[in-house]
Amino acid sequence: MSPALGSSPWLQHDGALAGLRVLDLSRILSGPFATMILADLGADVIKVENAAGGDDTRSWGPPFQGEDAAYFHSVNRNKRGIAVDLKDPRCRDLVARLATEADVVVENFRPGTAARLGLGYEQVRTANPGVVYVSISGYGQTGPMAQEPGYDAIAQAVSGVMSVTGEADGAPVRFGVSGADLAAGMWACIGLLAALRARERSGEGQWVDISLLDGQISWLTYVAAGCFASGEVPRRYGSAHPTIVPYQAFPTGDGHLMVAAGNDELWRRFARTVGLDAIAEDPRFATNPDRVRNRTQLIPLIEAVLSHRPAQEWSKLLAEAGVPVGPINTVDQALAHPQVRARSMIAEVRHPRAGTIRMVASPLKLSSTAPAVRTAPPRHGQHTGEVLTALGVDADTLAGLRADGAVR
Repeated sequence: MSPALGSSPWLQHDGALAGLRVLDLSRILSGPFATMILADLGADVIKVENAAGGDDTRSWGPPFQGEDAAYFHSVNRNKRGIAVDLKDPRCRDLVARLATEADVVVENFRPGTAARLGLGYEQVRTANPGVVYVSISGYGQTGPMAQEPGYDAIAQAVSGVMSVTGEADGAPVRFGVSGADLAAGMWACIGLLAALRARERSGEGQWVDISLLDGQISWLTYVAAGCFASGEVPRRYGSAHPTIVPYQAFPTGDGHLMVAAGNDELWRRFARTVGLDAIAEDPRFATNPDRVRNRTQLIPLIEAVLSHRPAQEWSKLLAEAGVPVGPINTVDQALAHPQVRARSMIAEVRHPRAGTIRMVASPLKLSSTAPAVRTAPPRHGQHTGEVLTALGVDADTLAGLRADGAVR
């Protein structure tokens, strides 16, 4: 590993990406989510924040845990953090030197901003031809909207995703989580890992251009296919599925229950279990295309019968019959679910200011090189001295930068 990125005991582990060096210039959610995935898998991620206030999400609360918002903690574990003023040419030079030692650079500035700071792809590639450089933006590096700012909710709106999300007779709504940002982060990981694999053959890095809008368009999948095939504009179905019936949340005697009868056999099992034997083979409902065409007749029949028993009772009966079914848990119920616990999806880490922090663990299950939560999210500027000293900055220079407010 390069001396510039250090070889401290903090980095000694057996993760799948151990030895991968990542310079993280990103902030908020899409980039930090991507680099956390890499860090969980063992990459050495150095997160660069501004010296004045750090990543915006440090203040996106309440709730706060210690000095920082829970939002920041959710996507910044396993990273080393430095805080520098990129408007100061001395700091830009230091970060550029870090970029020459990195395998991967990730940024999510508006297109052109990184280049103006001297940290764009062409500038970094000149000094580091093998670098895999990842840019995440609202609309990508090309096209008439390239210079527009990128926001999760706007990408969901422009992509059409919001138009098919929400109740049929209600207003369009965004996802309950920031789906465009999170999807972009995942696409960034896929792209950069593919670029690293290509580098093994060619020795050359490349530029990975990720757009929030592109990611949301890619998620349209079967919705877009239906539009192409039929010429009809997709619409909102609430919790229901446009091409599978019954596949939606139903009210019961005391709450809602999600049912997913994804084929004709499951439909027949469902009908028998809930007491709708008489219509199981009804020509109007016998096959899935029939049920889709006649959903307005079928759904009220199902709602009427399910209203007679509580959700938990129906859930037990349907599960025993082999029908996919599940309660609509609140977030706290989901986090406490026995299956979630059995899959080790909740992690804990000690933070020097906030105490024990609970967080969602990695969903990746690797039999030999499993991801791990090793360190808490860094305090603002926690590793500035460590990283810059390893880069060759002497104590007097570091003290001068701190005195000037250029680094924290």
